[in-house]
Amino acid sequence: MRTLIVEFILLGLTNSRCLEIFLFMFLVIAYFLILLGNITVITITLVDHCLQTPMYYFLRNFALLEITFTSTFIPNTLYSLLTERKTISLPGCFLQMLLFFYLGTCTFFHVAAMSFDRYVAICRPLHYTTIMNSRFCLQLVLACWAVSFLLMFPPTIMIVQLPFCGPNVMNHFYCDTSLLLQLSCTDTGFIEELMLIVIIIIIPGTLIITAISYGCIIVTILHIPSSTGRKKAFSTCSAHLMVVMIFYSTSIYRYIRPAQRGGQHSDKVLSFFFSVVTQMLNPYIYSLRNNQVKQALKGSMLKAFSSSLRQS
Repeated sequence: MRTLIVEFILLGLTNSRCLEIFLFMFLVIAYFLILLGNITVITITLVDHCLQTPMYYFLRNFALLEITFTSTFIPNTLYSLLTERKTISLPGCFLQMLLFFYLGTCTFFHVAAMSFDRYVAICRPLHYTTIMNSRFCLQLVLACWAVSFLLMFPPTIMIVQLPFCGPNVMNHFYCDTSLLLQLSCTDTGFIEELMLIVIIIIIPGTLIITAISYGCIIVTILHIPSSTGRKKAFSTCSAHLMVVMIFYSTSIYRYIRPAQRGGQHSDKVLSFFFSVVTQMLNPYIYSLRNNQVKQALKGSMLKAFSSSLRQS
């Protein structure tokens, strides 16, 4: 008779204690930058009246999404690296898996929504305020959250109901869906096929929207008569495209290629790249290098400084 397991062992990113210390320091800095950058974006877009536009509405929601997404696994990973405690309870693993892939799915849809917003702003500037009104923006954001939930809920519920009899060792730093399926002591063929269909809808589906939007943006930019205007537009667009390409290429290679039994080191590296590195870059590329945001930050800092001087 097989005994059902009550916890999993996450092997983490490395077996070397020296590398674990280095990764702990890197993750602390990365998590701090993620929180600082995204909290700054949320705060400045809320308090500055000049940033009350659809673009910054989407960026504010995207920043909130990034904070919650990275918080599903980074604190637990830091605790594991610091204490060398590798175990996670079965309910904790399921909860982490659910939040990670639900919020990760939301990220793909938010990137597509932001690319559509930029398409309307650059390619249909005269109709921008009409199309991207506050009601439509709210509906678009709510649709991102709702569709993500509808896509991820059925396979997640099916995974939670699976029996796990051992082994309970997972070669990863968070509870990964594909590895959970491999550890189940029952046939998971149907769930694996369902997950593949869902992932194909999520990743290539949103990539098509994003690629079409940026393709139209690039064509429009090429028709700008001023070379200075083209250079400025390409500078912003290229930075966005760089993040999008890294995010999608790593995600496609990690989740759409045939599954590797037992987990591979390359899987952990790719997961670390799109779940930590790109999240760390996003607020600085999408928001904080924007001139309007820079001016708003300077204005807020000057107000805070002058206010402190008056009080002293």
